[in-house]
Amino acid sequence: MKIQINTDHNIEGSAQLNAQISAQLVTALNHISAHITRLEVHLSEKDGDKGRQNDKLCLLEARLEGRQPLAVTQKADTLDRAVDGAAAKLIR
Repeated sequence: MKIQINTDHNIEGSAQLNAQISAQLVTALNHISAHITRLEVHLSEKDGDKGRQNDKLCLLEARLEGRQPLAVTQKADTLDRAVDGAAAKLIR
């Protein structure tokens, strides 16, 4: 499973962030990862540094072998929670 992480202008992308998000997704999607050829992750923050509730968004687009791509989104207070929530939706 290849993972590509994209961030908007409000989230500073870094090697550390990519490693953290990738590890989080590999763990969460471990039992279905054999069926995912590519996973695109889009992280965004709606309100910048204003600190509003549920302003972090994770969009996961999974490219599945032999099927159409599947996309899910999750909003949360933190990126970790947004990623976890989107991964849980993708599993369902």
